[in-house]
Amino acid sequence: MGKLYEEIDPKLAEWIGRQRLFFVGSAPSEGGHVNVSPKGPIGSLRIVDEHTVEYDDYVGSGAETAAHLRENGRICVMLCAFEGPPRIVRLHGRGEVLADPDPGAEGVRAVIRVHVDRVADSCGYGVPKLDYVGDRPQRELWLERKTPDGVRDYVRERNEVSLDGLPAFGEVSPASQ
Repeated sequence: MGKLYEEIDPKLAEWIGRQRLFFVGSAPSEGGHVNVSPKGPIGSLRIVDEHTVEYDDYVGSGAETAAHLRENGRICVMLCAFEGPPRIVRLHGRGEVLADPDPGAEGVRAVIRVHVDRVADSCGYGVPKLDYVGDRPQRELWLERKTPDGVRDYVRERNEVSLDGLPAFGEVSPASQ
């Protein structure tokens, strides 16, 4: 049976910190495409306080979450236990995009901060058990090949708007002086 929590208590925060993968769901206010994105690696979802979480938003092929948050703020973060006892936790709330003016160096476009107003868990009986075998090396290799200037160009060219034309990441600054 599912349970509602008043806040992210220390025990739940500890469980969240052990999960290697989480998902983020968002949608525009009217029509458009609903988006669900897998996020990781372990430790990239940080508990700020009992009602706030945040994660680094890495440069990627789309910018749906940022565009949806700028348009309406609605977001859901979902975590599933792939190891140990079955469990699903959902953090519903309002998100904000804290854009990094220069994503070139580390490949981080922004920090997504979520002000959580609903914390719920459910059984997770349908989630399979999976063995973690390691992180994929492709992101780091892509960043090396692109170089910081190439990453800035990529964000400027591919992440300015969402699939539905909503503003996501506009001006990207050149390298910091």
